[in-house]
Amino acid sequence: MPRKSKNEKIAENEENFEQVKYLLNMINEDNGVPRNIRKIAQESLDLIDTIDDKDNTAIVCASNCISLLEDIAQDLNCPLHSRTQIYQILSLLEQIHDV
Repeated sequence: MPRKSKNEKIAENEENFEQVKYLLNMINEDNGVPRNIRKIAQESLDLIDTIDDKDNTAIVCASNCISLLEDIAQDLNCPLHSRTQIYQILSLLEQIHDV
């Protein structure tokens, strides 16, 4: 399998982050999700928005989001449908490449 070019990696990262944002917005707007979980979803969204800063590369942002979301995935108060979305988000974030 040929290696991906830098532009292909950037495009794939952007696509993954767009899907992550969509899923996090769904969790954030769901009133059936406890407030602490929605708060962490919002914090993750805010982290993703700071990717353009020099210190926050895509891989650093992805790892910070993963560490936040892994904690709430284990929360007993997390509804099952939200937990499934969180696992989808974690899967997408683990696919982020360093460019």
